[in-house]
Amino acid sequence: MSVFSIIDSPCAWKGKELSSRSDWQISLTEAHIKEINNLISGNNQEAPSLTQLLSETREILENGSGVVLIRNCPIHDLNEPQAKKIFSSITSQVGTLVSQNSGGQLIFSVRDSGYKENDPRSRGPNTRKKLSFHSDRCDVIGFLCLKQALSGGENQIVSSAAIHNYLLDNEPELIKFLYEPYYYKRHNVDTGNELPYCRQPIFSVTEGKFACNLLRVLIDRAYAMPELPNMSQEQKRALDTIEEIASSPDMHFTFRQSPGDILFLNNWITLHRRSEFVDFPEPEKKRHILRAWISPPNNRAIDPLFGDNYGDYRAGRVRGGMRPE
Repeated sequence: MSVFSIIDSPCAWKGKELSSRSDWQISLTEAHIKEINNLISGNNQEAPSLTQLLSETREILENGSGVVLIRNCPIHDLNEPQAKKIFSSITSQVGTLVSQNSGGQLIFSVRDSGYKENDPRSRGPNTRKKLSFHSDRCDVIGFLCLKQALSGGENQIVSSAAIHNYLLDNEPELIKFLYEPYYYKRHNVDTGNELPYCRQPIFSVTEGKFACNLLRVLIDRAYAMPELPNMSQEQKRALDTIEEIASSPDMHFTFRQSPGDILFLNNWITLHRRSEFVDFPEPEKKRHILRAWISPPNNRAIDPLFGDNYGDYRAGRVRGGMRPE
C-alpha cells in the first residue's frame, strides 16, 4: 500500500479542464490599461485597479490553478527598454524579482541568439529548439510576449500535481523514486555558485503543500559526472514517465502567446515547455519574449534540500534565482 496521497487541490487539473476554467485568463479593462499607460509615461499616480489585479494573480498562482494569462498589455508601440521597464513594474507587484544569471539580470530576453550547442552562454531559451517539460529556479515565472515567431513556439503547460496523481493511480511503484533526491549539476551560467552540484527531490510535500521541481538537463549532466553515482534504471524510468505523461494531449494545455500577453506560472505546481519555432528572416520581427523570475510574498514552504539552490526554503522568504558572481 502506497504511503503517498492524491493531491486534492485546484492545482491538479488536466488540459481540457483548464481550458474551460475562467479563473486564469484575464483581459485587461480600460482602467487597467489607463494605469499601465500612466506607468509607461512616467506618471507615478496610484494604480489601484492594477494593484488589485496583481494581488488576485498572486492568490491564483499560489492557491488556485497556478496559471494566470493576462491579455492585451499595451506594449505595441514601445521600444525594448520601455517594454522591459513596464514588465519590471508589473512583475514587481507580484513579488520580488530575482536574478537569472550571476550578473544580476532581472529581465531576460528569450530569443534565438544563434549560439552553438557547446557555447557556455547557451541556454534552452536562447535557442529555437523544442524544450522538454521543466520548471525554473524560482517560485513564479513570468513571460511577456513582444513578438511571436513566423511559426511554432507554442506554449504547453501541465499540472505537476495532476502528473503526480496519474502516477499514483497508474504506476505507483515509481512514486517513491521521485520523492527521493536526485543530483543536479550547477548550471553553466551559474558561475556565482560554489557548489558543483546539489541534491533535491522531484516531488515533495512540506507543511501540507505539494511541490514539484524538474530540470532534466541538469539532472542528466550531474549523473554524467565521474564522481557521482550512476542514475538507477528506476530513477531514469520515473523521469522518462513524467515527460511521457506530460506530453499526453489529455494532460497539458497548448496555446500561443500573442504580443501583449503576460503569462505567469507557479513553478512548484506546473511544468512548461515550448515547441520548436521558425523565425522571421528580418531581425526586427524575430520572436522575442521577456522573462522574469519572481519570489512572491505568499510562497509556500519547500523541502529543506532546496536551500542549496534557492537560498531559503521557508514560506514567505525571498528565494530562488542565481547568486551574484
